[in-house]
Amino acid sequence: MDFSDTPEEAAFRAEVRAFLTAHAPRRTAGSRTYRSRQLTAADVRLSQQWQATKAAAGFAGIHWPRRYGGRDGTQMQAAIFAAEEEAFDVPPGVFNQSVGMALPTIMAHGTEALIDRYARPALYGEEIWCQLFSEPAAGSDLAGLRTRAMRDGEDWVVNGQKVWTSNAHFSQFGMLVARTDPTVAKHAGLTFFILDMSAPGVEVRRLKQISGTANFCEVFLTDVRIPDHHRLGAVGEGWKVALTMLANERFTVGKTEGPDVDDILALVRTLTIDGRPAIQDPAVREKIARWYVQSEGLKYTRLRTQTAFSRGRAPGPENSIGKLVSATKLQEIAAYGIELLGQAGAVMDPDFAPMNAWFQEALLYAPGKRIAGGTDEILRNIIAERVLKMPGEMRADKDVPFNQIPTSRR
Repeated sequence: MDFSDTPEEAAFRAEVRAFLTAHAPRRTAGSRTYRSRQLTAADVRLSQQWQATKAAAGFAGIHWPRRYGGRDGTQMQAAIFAAEEEAFDVPPGVFNQSVGMALPTIMAHGTEALIDRYARPALYGEEIWCQLFSEPAAGSDLAGLRTRAMRDGEDWVVNGQKVWTSNAHFSQFGMLVARTDPTVAKHAGLTFFILDMSAPGVEVRRLKQISGTANFCEVFLTDVRIPDHHRLGAVGEGWKVALTMLANERFTVGKTEGPDVDDILALVRTLTIDGRPAIQDPAVREKIARWYVQSEGLKYTRLRTQTAFSRGRAPGPENSIGKLVSATKLQEIAAYGIELLGQAGAVMDPDFAPMNAWFQEALLYAPGKRIAGGTDEILRNIIAERVLKMPGEMRADKDVPFNQIPTSRR
């Protein structure tokens, strides 16, 4: 790994810092607004304004072609901007799925007409996308999905249900994978579509979470018609398209937002244990040291990705390490922060709770981070099989037609 910038990368980093300094306040330890809170319409507008500001300055879709609104930059430049942006307080991101996942997938598998139609509005924050993958009976086993799409002339008619769809209630479009052939093996009978969320037959219901927020949704599809020209990839090759989007997702969600080492440090500097500052307690210092080591490991793993970008290579499956470690670390830090707060740990009101109730909300939200974007178990399998080259798990349903796979009786 080479952690030093080339002269060109150093010049670009300086340009990025100048832009961010001119347009956003810098974060300090303990000053961050936790991102899991309920996103309001005002939050979405602020995010759209920030996205438009970045796009106008050439800092959104940096590695996209200019004809699509980008700057013909490199993946390395995009990684540099993302790393530098973390040091500033900017509006909550609602475009990870749009710019980080949906549009790169459309660029890889869509027609020029689709790219021309959707790239620029997404880049400038005018249109928001969601990901319609998980179902009540198909989460970790995505290929087991049961939403059906049947051809009817120039359209496809879709019926089914999706769940855990982040921000579907304010999304204009969704990336949908559905089953088009149940007579072949489950991975082979899928097809990928672009769904207009305002189409007749699309019903979005928000799901109340234990933290009090409702950013997840369930989406019901009843005789929804999708034009065939809104299909991505060939019929029956939806799994290939889905893998592209999942690879983009793993890179996009590799770093989990929430209280981190600097936040727990800020907390223990304000507390006492047995009459002395908590930061002097050996048990506290041991825990913080372990989390610091994990954070440094994550940082250098991300630097590996940056090195790959700098050398013109795509990142590999090691991106799964980032989310696996950071989501667990978030949950541990949140739980320990509440433990240290004692009775104050039960106070959820950010106007009264220490540290604006970051740790309380994080504890309720953190378990979802270990599921969204791939469960811990799925990520461990990816790391074992694709990074460590260990044998794959046994699959009893391999090569079995989907409609012949036994299901439990109800």
